[in-house]
Amino acid sequence: MTTPPVLPGAEPLSHVGTTDVGVLVLHGFTGNPSSMRGLAEAMVALGHHVEMPRLPGHGTTIEDMLDTAWADWIGEVGAAHSRLEGRADRIVVMGLSMGGSLTLWSGLNLPDVAGLVCVNPATMGQPAEVIDMLSEMVADGTEIAPAIGGDIADPDAVEIAYDGVPLRAMLSLMNDGLIPMSDRYGELTMPLLLITSRQDHVVDPANSEQLAAGYGGEVEHVWLERSYHVATQDYDADEINRRAGEFVARVTAG
Repeated sequence: MTTPPVLPGAEPLSHVGTTDVGVLVLHGFTGNPSSMRGLAEAMVALGHHVEMPRLPGHGTTIEDMLDTAWADWIGEVGAAHSRLEGRADRIVVMGLSMGGSLTLWSGLNLPDVAGLVCVNPATMGQPAEVIDMLSEMVADGTEIAPAIGGDIADPDAVEIAYDGVPLRAMLSLMNDGLIPMSDRYGELTMPLLLITSRQDHVVDPANSEQLAAGYGGEVEHVWLERSYHVATQDYDADEINRRAGEFVARVTAG
């Protein structure tokens, strides 16, 4: 079976740095590395080892994503983390949206994670009635729902994302990813930089508030007043890059 070509700008990034710090950078659901490239390149500029994988099914065609699931995405995250482990002593994981969910999964499951950076993370499963509704849609033959990408306040910024939502993949994110994790955030003790947009039309800011309230370690919670969901490409992108760089330096010092 032929693999569809990667969209221009959606390519993964792997960089060998000069410090002893590794940074794992994770994009969101139906997005691709383009939404996190600015943040990844800011970490490269600081001299860190960087891995920014393209998650399975993303950055090509939406049909390529239909048969992917949480297990595929955490498999790729684990592989990227292993590559960093080979050349870094301490690792910080950072992600946007579902990338934030995967960041939290990394903190729970992967070794040598010194800190987490979550930007508008999805942290809570949907109510049972929503899960049931989506499951019924899939059972009735609906594979793709309307798109969720492109939530950016800056009119000059454009997110490269799919023009639909693969429902079975969405159900896997909820059932296999978020719901099993949602009561475990108290187990996480490494520092967390949590960055939340006040106006987010994709992930309710209540997700961040729940995470901050139940987190087991130190939380630095930053609220963004100008950016929407894809804040890493929005008005506050430079602020996110700066704060993330300072956070990495602090949690990996010594």
